Formats: sequence, C-alpha cells, structure tokens
Amino acid sequence: MTLYDDVFVALAESGVRYVVVGGTAVILRGHLRSTVDLDLVVDLEPQPAQLRETWIAEQHMTVLSFYDPAKPLREVDVFVAYPMDFDALLASASPIRIAGVDVPVAARAHLISMKRVVGRPQDLEDADALERLEGA
Repeated sequence: MTLYDDVFVALAESGVRYVVVGGTAVILRGHLRSTVDLDLVVDLEPQPAQLRETWIAEQHMTVLSFYDPAKPLREVDVFVAYPMDFDALLASASPIRIAGVDVPVAARAHLISMKRVVGRPQDLEDADALERLEGA
C-alpha cells in the first residue's frame, strides 16, 4: 500500500497515459530512499502543445503541482515540460502492480538519464544507485 494508491487507481480508471518518474520511480526500481511527492509525466495531448509552450515560456513552469489539503505531505507533480519524448518514455516503461492496477514506471536507463540532466546531489546519488542496480 502506498500513499498514492488512490491516484494510481483514478489514473487507470480514467485511461490516462502517464509514466511515474522521479524519486518514487527510483524506489520502485529498487533503490530505497525517502521522497514525499509523486512525479508523473502525463500525456497532455490533445491539450494544444502551444498552450504548454506558453506555460513554459511565460510562466517558467516545468511542473504543475497538486497537493492534498487533508494530507499536506502528499503532493503530485505533473511535468509540463517533458523531460524526454513521452512516447519513448512510455514505450520503455514497465508496469508494476500497485493497488490492483498496473502502474507504468520509467525504465532505469531513462531515470538515470533524467537524473543526470537535473544534476542535483540527490539526483546524482539516485543515478549512481540505479547504475549499480543495472550492473547487478
């Protein structure tokens, strides 16, 4: 049971195309570390790409954050600026069964690449840990 079971179920029931990335994906790929948010890359089409580009250019928005007022530590971040091509990310993702639904989790190689691009200390530690797991 995870803090986000209801989110995964709602996404599945709604037929939303998405991939779990970020710290939660790192945990689901085998590296235990703490995180409180859920990072998702969601297929925002048929939302016009021009609208997303406006959000990115004018609002400097990279993610759209949602929080649960009843559970302040619960936050879902939806990427506005895709970290990589969505279809490639989804095609390489593999499902992990959570709360009775298949949750698409980014492939280790994609997570490593995304973490290295961001380059914060925690991200680099995650990338190193995932590389060690790849070699194991």
